[in-house]
Order: sequence, then C-alpha cells, then structure tokens
Amino acid sequence: MSEHNKSLLNDAGILNLEDASVVMVYTEWNDTIVNELVAGCEKALTQYNISKSGKILVPGAFELPYACKQYWEATQGTGNQPGAIIAFGCVIRGETPHFDYVCKAVTEGILQLNLQLPVPVIFGILTVDNEQQALDRLGGVHGHKGEEAAITALKMISLQRNLAKSH
Repeated sequence: MSEHNKSLLNDAGILNLEDASVVMVYTEWNDTIVNELVAGCEKALTQYNISKSGKILVPGAFELPYACKQYWEATQGTGNQPGAIIAFGCVIRGETPHFDYVCKAVTEGILQLNLQLPVPVIFGILTVDNEQQALDRLGGVHGHKGEEAAITALKMISLQRNLAKSH
C-alpha cells in the first residue's frame, strides 16, 4: 500500500469483511493506467483478505455506468451479487470538448447508479489533463487511486452492513 494511502487509511469498520464481494468494471481505453488502478485495487483487497472479486472489461469510460447497471441486473437472484462495484477508467484531456462531455456523462451516470442501486458504485475514474497527472495518482504524490477505491468500497460495504444491523 502506498505511504500516502496508509496515512488515509483507518481500519475501523473494514476488518473482518472476508465474505465481502467487490466487482471492478474497467476500461480498455488508456489501459496502461487503468490496469494499474485495477492492480492496486486487487492488492488492497488481498491485504484485507477479500477473495470474492470479479472484473468486467468495457471499451471506454462512457460505457462504465451501463456495464455496472447491467452487471447488477444480470446477477440479481443468483447469490453472486457484489457488495460494491468499482468503476475504473482514465479520461485524459485532449484538444476538443470531448473530455468535458465524457467526464460529465460518466460522473452523472455513476451518481445515478448510487441513487438507484442498493449497493455503492465507487468512482475510480481519473479525469486528468495529461498522462503525468495520471501517473502521479498511481502511487505517486497523490497516493494510489486504485487502492483508495478498494478501501472506499470496503468502508461502504461496512456502512451498509452496520445500517442493516441497526434496523
């Protein structure tokens, strides 16, 4: 785990979640960066003894909300539904407004999923001006966003379980 993330990490509430399940939906686009996000997530999940995880590959960031929702719906009633879904992607600003449209659509799509689905959908999409900014978020000065997404997913699963117990 990156040193930056260790300082952010509070283990309270995310220990003893070995039975939790997390699914990562990630993009082919900017695969070098996105694959490192996924690897960091897997590393963090392993550190917390989470063995039930899955991965779904989609072409680009715009497709992430659709794939997350379809995965959830396809697993309903199967006993294989995840406790959290993490969407991973990387959108790098170019010379056209395409960046703005994609970032807005993905952000709103993930927000809608969080309001519609009974499980959290974690926003693991890097929206950066250049590749160096993305690399800085893969264990550099800004921590490792893949690890942070895993920790966020586990904290949200814990929150969900604690709320269910209190009712």
